[in-house]
Amino acid sequence: MANVDPMPPKLAPLPPESRQRALADEINSLVDVVEAAPLINLLIERSFELSATDVHFDPRSDGLAIRLRLDGVMHDVSVLPQQMTSHILSRLKLMSGMNITERRLVQDGHITSNTLRKERDIRVCAGPTIYGERLVLRLMPDGDEYSTLTSLGMDDQQQEWVESALNSPYGMVLSVGPVGTGKSTTTYSCLNALNVPGRSLVTIEDPVERRVAGVNQIQTDPKINFGFTEALRGILRQDPDVIMVGEIRDAETAHIAVRAGLTGIRVVSTLHASDTASTIDLFNQFEIPRMFIADSINCLIAQRLLRKVCGQDQETYKPAPSDCKLLRLTEEQAQSIELVRGRASSANFHSGYFGRTGVFEVMRFNEEIRELVSTGRSGREIFEAARAKGMKSLEDVAIEKVLAGITTTDEMVRVLWH
Repeated sequence: MANVDPMPPKLAPLPPESRQRALADEINSLVDVVEAAPLINLLIERSFELSATDVHFDPRSDGLAIRLRLDGVMHDVSVLPQQMTSHILSRLKLMSGMNITERRLVQDGHITSNTLRKERDIRVCAGPTIYGERLVLRLMPDGDEYSTLTSLGMDDQQQEWVESALNSPYGMVLSVGPVGTGKSTTTYSCLNALNVPGRSLVTIEDPVERRVAGVNQIQTDPKINFGFTEALRGILRQDPDVIMVGEIRDAETAHIAVRAGLTGIRVVSTLHASDTASTIDLFNQFEIPRMFIADSINCLIAQRLLRKVCGQDQETYKPAPSDCKLLRLTEEQAQSIELVRGRASSANFHSGYFGRTGVFEVMRFNEEIRELVSTGRSGREIFEAARAKGMKSLEDVAIEKVLAGITTTDEMVRVLWH
């Protein structure tokens, strides 16, 4: 493990009206500097300031491309000349504790950066490509910032159901969705709601994304065969009240987590599943007895992240026939409705969007749902029964957010169906 230089150069705030151009100009102004440290420090500082989640250093035939992932979408920032590539990559590998002479294998590293007056964690992965070595920096969230369920994008009814599930004396609350849909943020929000004096809270993570005061956090290490399963078995002997499992990846971990949820422990975790219905089918594939599934799960939260229309540059427009079909609007309704879309500008990296909001499908396990699960009904049948009792699907919530002017139909299609 290594630290970034403790005193990075003092940087002025990026003007919001020219974020992309300003960052590119700052990088280009440092290209001729022999030392790579100032450029790397600037990149890390600016990337955190822009709330980027990843910084990519991609080798190409003409140099080293620097790209940022903002709001889930990649943006090109600059291409450094070929002669700087080795300086930049070697510096990053040295900072993250990697072997700088090894360029043939995948390596993982870690940087602790004192940036924006806070200590921030960065996960680094290096690997070979046909044009040379590639590095990706994963910027961990600010450990001092916790999102409430409301700020994540849940409506009042969804928030009430999740809070009720968390307040149950035992059982599981699962956040499900593909990679990059905000599941970890949701589980940390749930953990924060449960983090009160008088409880013993333990997490098992890979990696530990946020450091939480009052919580015992465990980092798994596959190199010594200390994975989620081994850690979870050990924790159950340490008198926990709440366990957060970073991810249920296999049947064995799922079985242990379900048993924990049945024995007086609150369990919060994530799972790779497309929606609430497929989660139930996946647990069946794990060969967990249906009665155990029905009794252990309190709530399933399926989620996606939609980019929000830029608040600085936007315009209204009348919905086209294709929009009306997507939004389930009648001709009469369409005449009285105006939709909102962003205008591409430097304030939003020329995307028309800035920031993201969650869309959620919250299935609470009431007596009717538990009965359907225990009798072996399919996930789709259970999903339809839950909708009949007031559950909103991902599509339902996305439509509400388009009509409210928060996002667009294009974004809804991109996230839900592409």
